[in-house]
Amino acid sequence: MKISFSHLISLLWLLLFLFGFVNAVFASKEYQTYIIHLDHTHKPVSFLTHESWHRSILKSMLSSPADNKELLLYSYNHVMHGFSARLTPSQLTEIEKSPAHLATYPESFGKLLTTYSPKFLGLQQNFGIWPAASYGEDVIIGIIDSGIWPESESFKDEGMSPVPQRWKGTCENGTAFSPSACNRKLIGARSFSKGLDHISKKNDFNSTRDFFGHGTHTASIAAGNHVHDVSYFGYARGTAKGVAPGARLAMYKVVWDTTTEMAATTDILAGMEQAILDGVDIMSLSLGINQTSYFTDVMAIGSLSAIEKGIFVVCSGGNFGDYKTVINAAPWITTVGASTLDRSFLATMTLENGDSFEGTSYFPESVFITDSLLYYGKGNTSKAICIHRALDRKEVAGKVVLCDYSTKIKVSQQIKEVERVGAYAAIFLTDMSFSLYAIQYSIPSLLLPIASGKLIKEYVTRERNPKVKSMKFVFTKLGTKHAPQVANFSSKGPNPISPGVLKPDILAPGVDVLSRICTSMSTPHVAGVGALLKAVHPEWSPAAVRSAMMTTAYAIDNTGTILKSQLTGLSGTPLDFGAGHINPNKAMDPGLIYDMGFQDYIEFLCNLGYTKKQMSVLIRRTQWSCSHKYIHDLNYPSFSAVLTNETRYPVAMNFSRVVTNVGNEKAVYRAHLENIPTGMRISVKPKILTFTRKYQNQSFVVSIELDREFPRVIFGFLKWIDQDSHIVSSPIVAINF
Repeated sequence: MKISFSHLISLLWLLLFLFGFVNAVFASKEYQTYIIHLDHTHKPVSFLTHESWHRSILKSMLSSPADNKELLLYSYNHVMHGFSARLTPSQLTEIEKSPAHLATYPESFGKLLTTYSPKFLGLQQNFGIWPAASYGEDVIIGIIDSGIWPESESFKDEGMSPVPQRWKGTCENGTAFSPSACNRKLIGARSFSKGLDHISKKNDFNSTRDFFGHGTHTASIAAGNHVHDVSYFGYARGTAKGVAPGARLAMYKVVWDTTTEMAATTDILAGMEQAILDGVDIMSLSLGINQTSYFTDVMAIGSLSAIEKGIFVVCSGGNFGDYKTVINAAPWITTVGASTLDRSFLATMTLENGDSFEGTSYFPESVFITDSLLYYGKGNTSKAICIHRALDRKEVAGKVVLCDYSTKIKVSQQIKEVERVGAYAAIFLTDMSFSLYAIQYSIPSLLLPIASGKLIKEYVTRERNPKVKSMKFVFTKLGTKHAPQVANFSSKGPNPISPGVLKPDILAPGVDVLSRICTSMSTPHVAGVGALLKAVHPEWSPAAVRSAMMTTAYAIDNTGTILKSQLTGLSGTPLDFGAGHINPNKAMDPGLIYDMGFQDYIEFLCNLGYTKKQMSVLIRRTQWSCSHKYIHDLNYPSFSAVLTNETRYPVAMNFSRVVTNVGNEKAVYRAHLENIPTGMRISVKPKILTFTRKYQNQSFVVSIELDREFPRVIFGFLKWIDQDSHIVSSPIVAINF
């Protein structure tokens, strides 16, 4: 066989290519990315910048590449002191011998940080509401928030059917945002800013593009095809589906970085109106405006209009943490509180004497610290609690610092002090594991219970040169007890405007949802579940959707006790958790629902003493009829008896309700009372409800009698249980504030 010269040349080039490719493969495997933490006090004064020092370290290595290969990726001087580089094992060893070296952070794409809340909610690919709802297919969720990153993997439209013909929305052109960025997943994108004097060009985009990331995360959780976790160095960590990955999304940007307020009420209202006009099925608002009378409350006004059009409206109950601080509490809004997951982020610490401790840490990188001196300001209270300007750099720099608990200073202030004096790492004694947000972990730190601190302080006081043998950051622990809990920041009832309507309505995951980002993301979880329910039951009203969520919620944690408060560690009440924690699979088949329509809300408002003008503002009518029902006869899936210091005991109240059968055609429900406290007597008439067809209504009356005054809040539960194991649960609450 003859081979031409040209063929020989081609073959030679192919061999050279393959040789180079193989070498490149082996070289790529040899190099690995590391983040190197340095003691910046070792920087010679001859270097004007940290970056020039970092480059010098890499160039001066004996094993530095001969071809001047760029090793440095990033030089850090604010989030940490050090740099990241692609290094061989021998190069890494050489750097670690430097006296300036403190720790190595091996780059990882942390499986420990995948989004976990859909799994925690019981959503499964081949079971329950996900397959039954086709993942929320074609339900349209409108998000009123800070915008969206359309390029995110969460909003890919692969495999999705054409946009529903009923959709009237559009995608607007704007700064760094083209209408072509929308697709069959992200079907609408608009922004509203006329209520603002100025939009920051530096810290925002004059378009629907998201600068903060809040709106993008909200949309991803509600209906993302994938939800990305992101570390604070910008590396994607893992993916999972949102709650309703088959649903469509429309973003209405009303939150901005401005010189005044972040969101103008005029813009919020405009965004809500446009969402109604565009044809959304679900409206999600993780926004907070101070609770006022309903006729002056933009969220109440806009949402009532949406409800009239059959749109399910879900809002955050607020992040104010105390009693009487719940917002978005109008009875037509589904008001959401925030809960924890059964997942925690931990770090371990072992002293040189072998004693080991486990605590909470949200430090955003994997770090392993060994053989470090441990400092504690024994004999000096100011130094012991790491008070501002108390620590001496000469005593502390490069060491692990122990900061004692004190009511005089917050952990967020202590970490600034230890960072100021060049501490290597820190240990903070506190029983509040949520004392630092993830973004505040500027140096490797862990939070230990105060009880653990006693042993550490004894060791530090006893030893001449106390040392930390090892500290390891950070790993994930699932199955944490007690879970879920009411998040420390979650606003509590009673409803400041109408305390006879129990708020919040329900709990959903809102802590550590996206990686170690500590923020409330409970609202989009409920929006996503609402989309799933609308896909299964398109005929249901917004009230029916909420009722299904509330009556199937659970109020017992994974230890079999009433849901606890993360803030106090004590058992909560329905003022904390409403009807309980959302349970999507159960909500799909609630058995009975407490339904309501627009006229029910008019009846409710008639009893608030509003003027004709105030009523017209709310209901957008000049004429309406009222039958003057009692406020507590609103057909709500909970019961609240409101008392005051002037109430004379004994006292009795009656609550009329109507339930609709949405389960099997023939069903018999029996009333069960649970957890009824001493001093509260409950009767239900009739005690048995018999249904002979689907959508049949039956009425009943709950009577609450209270013998004597009680502290703040007492509660129990009414549960209607049928032969098919439907359990229709409602909290019964007596409030004395």
